[in-house]
Amino acid sequence: MKLNDLLDGFISLSHSSLEALANQSVTGLALNSQEVVPGNLFIALAGSIQHGLSHIDQALTRGAVAVIFDPAGGGKKMAEQTNYLPIIEIDNLNLKLGEIAARYYGDPSRFLTVIGITGTNGKTSCSQFLSQMLVDCGIIGTLGWGEWGKLNKTFNTTPDALENQRILAELLTEKKNIVAMEVSSHGLAQNRVNGVIFKGAVFTNISRDHLDYHGTMEAYLQAKLTLLNKPGLTFVVVNLDDMYSEQIIAAIPKGVAIWGVSIQGKTKDFCECINAKNILHTVNGIEFDMHWQNTIQHIKVPIFGDFNSENILAVLAVMLAMGVSITDVINKLQLIKPVQGRMERFGGNGQPLIFVDYAHTPDALNRVLSSLKKHCQQNLWLVFGCGGNRDKGKRSQMGAFAEHWADHIIVTDDNPRFENGQDIVKDILSGFGVSNDCNYKNNVEVIQNRALAIQNAIARASNDDCILVAGKGHESYQEINGEQLVFSDSQVVIDALKMRVG
Repeated sequence: MKLNDLLDGFISLSHSSLEALANQSVTGLALNSQEVVPGNLFIALAGSIQHGLSHIDQALTRGAVAVIFDPAGGGKKMAEQTNYLPIIEIDNLNLKLGEIAARYYGDPSRFLTVIGITGTNGKTSCSQFLSQMLVDCGIIGTLGWGEWGKLNKTFNTTPDALENQRILAELLTEKKNIVAMEVSSHGLAQNRVNGVIFKGAVFTNISRDHLDYHGTMEAYLQAKLTLLNKPGLTFVVVNLDDMYSEQIIAAIPKGVAIWGVSIQGKTKDFCECINAKNILHTVNGIEFDMHWQNTIQHIKVPIFGDFNSENILAVLAVMLAMGVSITDVINKLQLIKPVQGRMERFGGNGQPLIFVDYAHTPDALNRVLSSLKKHCQQNLWLVFGCGGNRDKGKRSQMGAFAEHWADHIIVTDDNPRFENGQDIVKDILSGFGVSNDCNYKNNVEVIQNRALAIQNAIARASNDDCILVAGKGHESYQEINGEQLVFSDSQVVIDALKMRVG
């Protein structure tokens, strides 16, 4: 693409020293100077730690044919000091990058039905369930991008604006018609989905998370609500049971269809409402009666947890909003498979039921534990910790929920990162009313080695007990002092069950 065509409307290249660049051919876009190849346009953003122009020399050495930069964050001064001229200044480049990238990749979202899924919990489950049930549906999210059972790695739940457009273009090339995209609060606050056209949006729930980044719940909510301002929106699915549902509904633009879902019987006159009633929790999953319009359908799903009742309803609403028949929806739900690290089940058949789940927020842990109480025949065990260098305020809250629901609790390390694991444990234990390391309650113990903690619970639990291993879910590593050490909760569970059988 010619540089002039790529940047048309963002800046004029038809004057002064920039005119010579107008017909410059660009063969790719790069945010990371280490990824530049000859013919690329290097994009230098104003970062929170350093400006992208700090790496201009490397970008040019690797063959960048032009550089665009944001003057903010010291960029203008750095540009004045560079010997490479001309470099192209674009105000608010971070805001415009998504649209520039979309133009370069041919506006792929215009030819796709993109469903944006946001909320504190449930994003991954909803996106993965949708990808199983919709034909030619791609995924972008926490577990990766691609299609169900065949995912490529992503470094963030919502990739950066440039990577998002590249992935959408690739999914289009792979003949995908629909994309279920997890949209995180970070992704929205950092403009990563600018340039994406969304047909539908799903709000699963809003509860405490990422306050180390957003500062307040209000700022966190406002970040989420910006999804409603994206172009192309035709419908929004809202969890009516969520305490922030009224604020979400109030922010939905006029003319956008609203679908409300509830497991508490809530309805709204101005929207299509789907309720789940008579919910049963069995050793084989969830059953409930779905009420929609004037129909009642009995649904069985081989998935566990009240919160998954909400996720299933959200997925139902999306499919109905897209015109899929209720008969097809119900038939497909019966075949749905659990998501890696999301209420992933092990054991049973003469062994304790064990679930590995990503629950790493107070609300998520509360929901999972309260749900498992309904599935559990005898005692409920919990193995969990909290991540280091993250919101410390949630640790005692998670301890309090653990104490409320679980019969046996083992507090362990999660991803300590650069924090002392013992300090994290103390924060968690404060939620139990524990004042010091030697004053644990009878059903609470600390085993900081995570593998040993999981093995200990599995060895001691009775055959009719349930065990929840919470916090890391799908993660294949444990992060300690800057190192990502190979570690999988699921694999530890599998190995421990073999030892128990032996």
